[in-house]
Amino acid sequence: MKTHEVIIQPGRSERHYWRDLWRNRELLYILSMRDISVRYKQTVLGTAWGLIRPLITMLIMVVVFSKIAKLPTDPGVPYPLMVLGGITVWTFFSTAFTQISNSVTMNSNLVTKVYFPRLIMPISAIAISFVDFLVSLGLFVLLAIWYRFMPDWHLLFLPMFVLLAVLAAFAFGLFFAVINVRFRDVGQLIPFLVQVGFYACPIAYSSRLVNDKSWYSLYTLNPLVGIIDGFRWSLLGGKAFFNPDSLVTAILIVVACLGLSVYFFRKRENTFVDDI
Repeated sequence: MKTHEVIIQPGRSERHYWRDLWRNRELLYILSMRDISVRYKQTVLGTAWGLIRPLITMLIMVVVFSKIAKLPTDPGVPYPLMVLGGITVWTFFSTAFTQISNSVTMNSNLVTKVYFPRLIMPISAIAISFVDFLVSLGLFVLLAIWYRFMPDWHLLFLPMFVLLAVLAAFAFGLFFAVINVRFRDVGQLIPFLVQVGFYACPIAYSSRLVNDKSWYSLYTLNPLVGIIDGFRWSLLGGKAFFNPDSLVTAILIVVACLGLSVYFFRKRENTFVDDI
C-alpha cells in the first residue's frame, strides 16, 4: 500500500483540497467497504434484503393502489412493472440521501482524530445504496421477463438517470449532513422527509394523471419527478409517460443545489470538530 506524507499547515485544505481528495481515494474505498460489511454483517439473508424490501413494497402498492384505489397505469405497461421501476430508483435515492445526511456524524471518531478531506465521507456513503440498487434492478429484470416485457433503445439512457439520482441525493444529502452536525434534531427529520417524498413522487401513480398545466409546472419543481419518470421511460420504453421538460427542470435544480451544497460543505467542514 502506498503512503504519502501530509504536512498540516495553515491554508493547506484550501490550496490542496481536491488533490488531497484524489490522493485519499484508497480511504474512500476502505470506508465504502466498511459500510457495506457493517450493513450486512451477521444478517441471515444478507444482500437479499435489497430484493425483499422492494418486492414487498411493490406487492402492497399493487393491492392498495391498483386493486383497491383502481389507479390507472400508463397504457400498455403492467402496473407492477411501473411501480417497481419507481420504487427501484426512489429507494436508491432515499437510501443514498439518508446515508449521506448521516455520514459525518457516523464517522465522528475519524473527524476528531485525523485530517482528510471530509467530502470523502458523504461520497463513500453512496456505496451501500448502490449495492441495494443493483439487487433491486435485478428484481425488475426478473419481473420484466415474467411479463415478457423487453426493453428497447431507451435503455441506453438509463445510466444518465441513475447518475442524476446520485447527484440529487448528494446535492440534498450534503446540505443535511452539515446541518446534522450542528443540530442533531435533523436526524429525526430525515426519515419524515423520506416518507413524505415517497408519496410526493410518481411511484404508485403515473405523472400522466397530473393534467392541469399550472399544477404540472409546480409539480415538476420536484426534481425527482423528472428522474423517476425518465428512469421508468428508459426501462419501459415509449409506453411509459415522460415529459422532457421535467428532465430539464430536474437537471437545472440538481446542478444548482449541488454547487451550493458543495460550497456550503466546504465552508463549514473546518468547524465539524468543534460541533461534534
